[in-house]
This record gives sequence, C-alpha cells and structure tokens, in this order.
Amino acid sequence: MRSKYQNFEDLVKQNKQELLDDDKKVQQLEYRLDEKVISQSTDNMEQNSLQQ
Repeated sequence: MRSKYQNFEDLVKQNKQELLDDDKKVQQLEYRLDEKVISQSTDNMEQNSLQQ
C-alpha cells in the first residue's frame, strides 16, 4: 500500500514542478510579447514624428 502512496506523492511533486516550469514559460512569453508591443509602439511613434 505504501508504494501506491509514494507514487501519488511523486506524481504530485512532478505536477507541481511542471506547473512551475509552465509558469516560467508563460512569464517569458509575456515578457517577449510586451517587448514586441513596446518596440512596435516606438516604431509607430517615430514614423508619426517623421511624417509631421
């Protein structure tokens, strides 16, 4: 009976780690997206200032 419980504990630990890894990946994607939006916004502002 103990082995099943241990397997469950291992699965919980593994799932927690996967969630943490996924969270890190999501944060990295959000950061990259923010950087891209900022870059595009800056480019648009520069183009607008050149047109005026």
